[in-house]
Amino acid sequence: MTAKKPQAGELDAIETASRDEISALQLQRLKWSLQHAYDNVPFHKKAFDEKGVHPSDLKTLADLAKFPFMTKIALRDHYPFGLFAVPREKIARLHASSGTTGKSIVVGYTLKDIDNWANLVARSIRAAGGRAGDMLHNAYGYGMFTGGLGAHYGAERLGCTVVPMSGGQTEKQVAQILDFQPQIIMVTPSYSLVIAEEFERLGITPDQISLKIGIFGAEPWGEGMRAEIERKLGIDAIDIYGLTEVMGPGVACECIESKDGPVIWEDHFYPEIINPETGEVVADGEDGELVFTSLTKEAFPVIRYRTRDLTRLLPPTSRAFRRMGKITGRSDDMLIVRGVNVFPTQIEEQILRDKRLSGNYQIQLSRDGHLDNVEVRCELQREAAAQLSPADIAALAKELQHHIKTIVGITTKVSVLAPEAIPRTLTGKARRVVDERPKQL
Repeated sequence: MTAKKPQAGELDAIETASRDEISALQLQRLKWSLQHAYDNVPFHKKAFDEKGVHPSDLKTLADLAKFPFMTKIALRDHYPFGLFAVPREKIARLHASSGTTGKSIVVGYTLKDIDNWANLVARSIRAAGGRAGDMLHNAYGYGMFTGGLGAHYGAERLGCTVVPMSGGQTEKQVAQILDFQPQIIMVTPSYSLVIAEEFERLGITPDQISLKIGIFGAEPWGEGMRAEIERKLGIDAIDIYGLTEVMGPGVACECIESKDGPVIWEDHFYPEIINPETGEVVADGEDGELVFTSLTKEAFPVIRYRTRDLTRLLPPTSRAFRRMGKITGRSDDMLIVRGVNVFPTQIEEQILRDKRLSGNYQIQLSRDGHLDNVEVRCELQREAAAQLSPADIAALAKELQHHIKTIVGITTKVSVLAPEAIPRTLTGKARRVVDERPKQL
């Protein structure tokens, strides 16, 4: 795996600008975005007025902390078009979230928004090592999900040849990769492991796979998962970040030269990290909840949108913009187990410490009387399954149980299963948590 470092003239000028230049552009665009939202979205005008602030109160970037937050509740309460800042007739495209926890979140884009989005995804693919002329296998879901079309338009903007495969049909995915020989794949990390399993089933080794770069997003994943994907597919695994409410994929992306956290495209999105309990802005480097304000969006501006993603802001490395740390969890997907706060990624990290286990796992929660029970179901790697005895597997389970207790702080039952025993995701995000505890009234 050899990193493709950018050549002179390949980067946008702003990617190598000074901090003063970036801040000046952000302040100019932030003033416009606040005024645009205030003038055209009744929700924002009401929220600003109730907080006693006006767009003209923004004199410095730090003044943004005076303005109210926007949450997912507002998006659902104003379904479908209540937060649009342009007439519906000016909307060129609609996208929506899956709506698994209630009504879908519907977002709109003007033609200029789509143009900016394509440019930012192209910038992201280039940061990941992609170049014009590369073939890109797009296994993100098409349709209302932002992943498929977002990746597609960006890849075409960069000059790539796009294979619009979408999700599912794993055998066909692998057949087309073998036949077409793409260099890049865009897919969720969990589904990439399903694809890798199909290669293994066919007896195809990583060095026989044409892929060189994988660009993975849409769900949290850690360094253990990165190592697992890179080993099984023989690629550089790059983290891309985005969310429907803010734009879709391409809000931030890692650079292949460093692979040290997604670079936030700060010329279009202004990031803050806040204490999730108090709402106070914390300093760069401190952990907290990620908040975004859009700087250029016409159809669907977001002002201090609370993403619920827990991370921190890091200094620039490969580009002039700040980076995000790995998402450690979400403030709204935290599990409380017998009084202990637990994030699924903490358990994933312990599973992937052992090379005999795969990255496919599931956490099942139940309640016995007043006590929570947790079962961690994980799978053996195919080669390990052929070598380990039942006693070895029992010892492996006991060892993992000990690590989870010691590091995460909860007692679990660990079930180590045969390869492919856990149901696979065929269209995108894996279902990592099955919570069967009675709902609190």
